[in-house]
Amino acid sequence: MIAPGATIGIIGGGQLGRMLSMAAANLGYRCAIYAPEPSGPAADVSARWVQGDYEDVDALKAFAHSVDVITYEFENIPVAPLEALLTPLAPHPRALATAQDRATEKAFVQAIGGRPAPWAVVSSREDLDAAIELIGTPAILKTRRFGYDGKGQARLKAAPDADEAWAAIGWQPAVLEGFVNFEREFSLLVVRGQDGAVATWDPVLNVHEDGILALSTVPAALSPETVAAAKTLAERIVAELDYVGVLGIEYFDTAAGPIFNEMAPRVHNSGHWTIEGAVTSQFENHIRAVCGLPLGSTARAAPRVEMRNLIGDQAGDWDMILSDPAAHLHLYGKGQARPGRKMGHVTKLFFE
Repeated sequence: MIAPGATIGIIGGGQLGRMLSMAAANLGYRCAIYAPEPSGPAADVSARWVQGDYEDVDALKAFAHSVDVITYEFENIPVAPLEALLTPLAPHPRALATAQDRATEKAFVQAIGGRPAPWAVVSSREDLDAAIELIGTPAILKTRRFGYDGKGQARLKAAPDADEAWAAIGWQPAVLEGFVNFEREFSLLVVRGQDGAVATWDPVLNVHEDGILALSTVPAALSPETVAAAKTLAERIVAELDYVGVLGIEYFDTAAGPIFNEMAPRVHNSGHWTIEGAVTSQFENHIRAVCGLPLGSTARAAPRVEMRNLIGDQAGDWDMILSDPAAHLHLYGKGQARPGRKMGHVTKLFFE
């Protein structure tokens, strides 16, 4: 157990690191940030910022020696440098290695009984033709590594779109995913402690705009069977990976039950509602887990909760947002509002 007063190292200094640092401070911890940028959203609320490359093993080791435990808020980090660190690190790098490669991730989920959308590995232009013949169209071509918020993806309406799609993702190793006939998209956040205790928050109904999460609401209109199946898979995933911390899993809700979409080995955008909307937020429970503390209750604090991302210049409406006394505004301290950039979020709790 890492007692309050210790220093938590966080790799990555974006808004998730910012909110983790704030949760850690409430529990009596200090946070140090390691990131390649000279500053970022987490700098405002952390005790120390260390600038260094994610692949610089020596710099990472020096950072690790200066903290008591390490976690991360960003999954696109090379795994090998992390495996060289002696300071306790959670979640384990094997979770990163699994989630960073879409083919590895889907194969892992299938092996433990989960159901992803139909998919095939695409390593060449010829592979793409074979995958189209196997899966059919419409389909989505996604790079195996990196890519988020709709990046690194191309849609194929029909087989003749193959050349354009292959070029659009930069001719990189990929997977082709068949379209799923779904009713809604939802996510499930699960947390696992060092002692193996597991808790989940209520599933979240998600609405995306241009590939970016725009709105999350709780509760989601899901059947009890769908919720149970989603929770069962989540619990299998964290057990199989010996996972410690919060994991976000995205699903499609279909007539045949939940279809696994992808997972994120970190706190998740769709869980921001938990800051005000749950007894214990995803950020606090992540800190509790990586420090070996007992997990807090994940129960909802209101009958209904809504979280809306503020994307691009939407954050400029802060004065109008605050005119609603029920609104909880979170701005991330990012200097420039660009199209598609998450600048903050606003949460509302509904009691009627």
